[in-house]
Order: sequence, then C-alpha cells, then structure tokens
Amino acid sequence: MLALALHAHADEAAPALPPQADETWAVHGQVTTILQQHPRFTSPYSGPQSMDPNGRQEETTDVTLFAGTKLWRNAELWINAEIDQGFGLSHSFGAAGFPSGGAYKEGANMPYLRMPRLFVRQVFPLSGEQVAVEAGANQLASTHSADNVTLTFGKMAVVDIFDNNTYAHDPRSDFLNWAMIDGGALDYAADMWGYTYGVAAEWNQGNWTWRNGIYQMSLVPNGKITGIDFHQFEFITEVEERHQLAGHPGKLKLLAYLNHASMSKYSDAVQSAIANNTTPDVAANRHYASNYGFVLNGEQELTSDIGAFARFSKTPGDKEVYEFTDISQGFSAGIQIKGDRWGRHDDTIGLAIARNSISGDAQRYFKAGGLGVLIGDGTLNYGAENILETYYAIRVHPHATITIDYQQIKNPSYNMDRGPINVYGLRFHTDI
Repeated sequence: MLALALHAHADEAAPALPPQADETWAVHGQVTTILQQHPRFTSPYSGPQSMDPNGRQEETTDVTLFAGTKLWRNAELWINAEIDQGFGLSHSFGAAGFPSGGAYKEGANMPYLRMPRLFVRQVFPLSGEQVAVEAGANQLASTHSADNVTLTFGKMAVVDIFDNNTYAHDPRSDFLNWAMIDGGALDYAADMWGYTYGVAAEWNQGNWTWRNGIYQMSLVPNGKITGIDFHQFEFITEVEERHQLAGHPGKLKLLAYLNHASMSKYSDAVQSAIANNTTPDVAANRHYASNYGFVLNGEQELTSDIGAFARFSKTPGDKEVYEFTDISQGFSAGIQIKGDRWGRHDDTIGLAIARNSISGDAQRYFKAGGLGVLIGDGTLNYGAENILETYYAIRVHPHATITIDYQQIKNPSYNMDRGPINVYGLRFHTDI
C-alpha cells in the first residue's frame, strides 16, 4: 500500500563516527514496478469485494522524486513528487492480508501525479556523543547529538515514523504482503494512498526512544484528504528499546493508538439490516466514536547475515475498520537471510508467515453480506486467514534489484469456501 520513507532516524544512525560536512540540499529518485498474477482457484461463489477466481494479472509502477533542503541548523524540508500507475489484483479487493504493498486502494490505467509527502524535520540536540547520519531519500547527511528530540510535521505516512522494522516494512525492498510490512490491526490514519497530515515528536535517549503523534483521519473511511481538518484524528504513541543479544543488535517496540471518527459498530449495522430486511451497511449507522489498538513489534539480528522479526497486533474488532485493512488480530513472523553463504552478499532471501483473524461481531457482519475495506464475499464460512510469503531479491547493480516473490493465501477474506490463492510476483526496483 505504501511507498515508505527511507530516512534514518537518530536512533538508527551509526554512533561515534567522525564529524562530516552537512548536506545543504539533495535530490534522490526511485522507480518500482511490481507484476503479480494468480491462477484460477476454488470459488463456489463470489461477492462484490472478492478476489477474481478466474485468475488475474496486474502491474503497478511508481516513480518518486525526493527533494530536500536544509532550512537552518538541524532542520530539513522535504517534498516528494510521485507518478503512479496500475492496479492491485482485483482492484485491491479479496484478502485482508493483501499481497502487494505497492498497490493502492485506487488505481489508474494512465500515469498520474501526486505529492505524498511535504514535511519539515527539526532535530533538537540534547547531551551525548555525536553521530553521523548517512545521506539518503528524505534524509540529508548530517551530524548531531545521539540524544535528541526530533519533531516532524507536514504531510507524510504514519508508518514513516511508527511501526518500523528493519526486516519487514518496505514493499520496495523486502516483503510485499500488507500483513507482513505493518501490524495488521494498526488502523493508522491515512487517505486511500496511505498518507495524511500530522505531527510527531521523538525523544531519543540512550537505548530508548519515545514517539508520539497526532494525525488527521479522512472524513469518510478510505476517503481522499484534500485539506487540513483535524475534526477526526488519531493519537499514536510508541516506546522503543534497543539492545544487544550475544553481540547482535535488536529492538522491541510497543505501540498504542486511539482513533476518533464517525464510525459504526458491526452489531449496529447487523441489527439495522435485520430490522429493515436489508444487507448490513456500516455507512448507514455511523456516529462519532473512538477505537483503539496496539502493536508489539520485535526484530533481532541472529548472525551477521540472518535477522528475524515478529509482530502481534490487536484491536477490539467491534467497530468497522476505518483506514487500513480488515484485521482484528494479526500475527506475523519471519526471517531475512543475506547471500554471504553463497557468495552473493547483496542478495536477500525472505520467508514469513502471517495469521489474521476478525472478531465475532465482524464475522456476523460479513456473513450477512456486509462489505469492509478490502473484503466482502457476500457470505462467510469463517476461518483464520493464513499467509505464507517468500522472496529472493537479486542485486543486479549497486542501484538496481530484481525480486522473485511467492505468496499463498489460505482462507482469503476469512472464507474457508474459497482458495487457497497462489500469487506469483516480480518486482523491479532502482534508485539513485
């Protein structure tokens, strides 16, 4: 769903490096094309938001320009211009763990221009040794205190700053499935492309970071955000602990969020449908309410060439999903292996699993024919959605990678009557 920012936060910078000259401006670029297809699969019936059982092939391409400049000491302004084209499989319907993080909830046959990010980052140094931050997309080369407070505000993605993971977070370079790259039950504020307006503050101190953010939610679920309006908003907080285990770095993060928006309870939609002899519709039963959830996110380097990750996320599941995807509880875990053992240091193998589920209220809503963000088969023979993903990323040039990806989605949209779906993919990525 997202093209994630590639900047390094202060806590991720290499410590105790010699001072370097700060960049005053920079321009970077990237191009990513993802091809995916699935063959026919078992499907005794389909609904308005089912994956096409007859087999589909789709392609998405995004071209991004990252332009940044230094405003004053420790302050940067970044703007991202992006050209997008293409569709996700079945127009991004049919699985809660959707198989392409490069696909948005809106597609187009012809390329179109967007501005996903326009933000300012200000670092306020505290005590501690100086660290050097490497140049990269959305990050100027700079040197500042390891202990600091970093303020970021403007237009961005919530997951540019929150729920990061070294091994599973960027669909341009690692896993593709939505349930792998983010906490599945993290219903983060976003428009249909995954971006919004907000402000975040990060306090980096020693081996700890505390992040807090306030972000604008769309006026209607998955709607376009055309201006700044915080009538509906999300508050999100995350605590991160960094450590060494047998000499190998690792991180543990605990994230919690609280959403305030006009949303419906699944049970209200079902009761209203029974009373009126209609199909449940959350849009007809919305009122201003709150929803919440949490994500436990861990990563650990096991050896110099192997790393592992795991996430567990949960929300009560009594209310409709507002922005991300139809998951009340999600678990994912996997490993990433560099190619040193076979003489290909820059190649990477990834292997991960995910298990998604929804609440009893949500099950009754979908069984009665209700539609969610990504799913809706017209009825439901419930079973947890289980996903396997593996990929091999081949570095063909210092700035170009080709990735072969395979996914199996069992019980897509939590429906044991359909699937499994086998998804085959190719990803082409280059950056400067």
